[in-house]
Amino acid sequence: MIFIGEKINGTRKAIQEAILNRDADFIKKTALDQANAGADYLDVNAGTDPSREQADMLWLLEVVQSVTDTPICIDSSTPEVIKEAIHVVNKTPMINSINGDPARLKSFIPFIRERDCDVIALALDESQSGMPKTVAERMAVLERIFEATRAAGIADDKVYVDPLIMAVATDQQAGLVAFESIRAIRETYPQAHITGGLSNISFGLPNRALINRTFLTLAVAAGMDSAVVNPENVALIESLKATELLLGRDRFCRHYTTAAKVEFSKK
Repeated sequence: MIFIGEKINGTRKAIQEAILNRDADFIKKTALDQANAGADYLDVNAGTDPSREQADMLWLLEVVQSVTDTPICIDSSTPEVIKEAIHVVNKTPMINSINGDPARLKSFIPFIRERDCDVIALALDESQSGMPKTVAERMAVLERIFEATRAAGIADDKVYVDPLIMAVATDQQAGLVAFESIRAIRETYPQAHITGGLSNISFGLPNRALINRTFLTLAVAAGMDSAVVNPENVALIESLKATELLLGRDRFCRHYTTAAKVEFSKK
């Protein structure tokens, strides 16, 4: 399971304050804690006003990379910010994200191909109004995305598909649609990765952590192999290790028993 650490995001109040106040120590600790917990990538999203986003992103990258060599997931909706960020990362980054919008694909694909980056692909088209509601609508968008990435010579295993995990509080079928989408993606694009923000599913409900880790268990069984998460969540790691064990993906139970020795403090 590939974990993308979610915590360095300027939409979070504490992170936004750290960015605005240039509190490097807070950012360093946030980055290091996630890296030490086993994050495979650290998502970095400045989340600030467009007039200052680029400067804030470059500052964040400098601070994060001063304490860890964990690869970065550059998270921005602005091509110019990503293009500048690519030049300062120490390792080949992941890009978050593309979608079915033809203009966005045209802007993003050239530098993704040039740097051989992994990329998160959202199963939506920002050039169209409304979010996809059905599995079929999601798959239609993904068909266009993979047509574009394949035409550019980007291998399917470089693409991390986000099937759009929606809040079950506003749509009681959201969980079922997510699982059906994951199964369809896995069948249609077997070499691609499947990822997503787990916390979306529990938005607006109490005891969100319970819902998130239960969703993870079912999503992994359906074919998900990556997630945007807080990698320091011990209960989440417990559920993940037990799930992989019960699905026959843990030879001689080694991953489970190894994680248990450190009380599931690291993925």
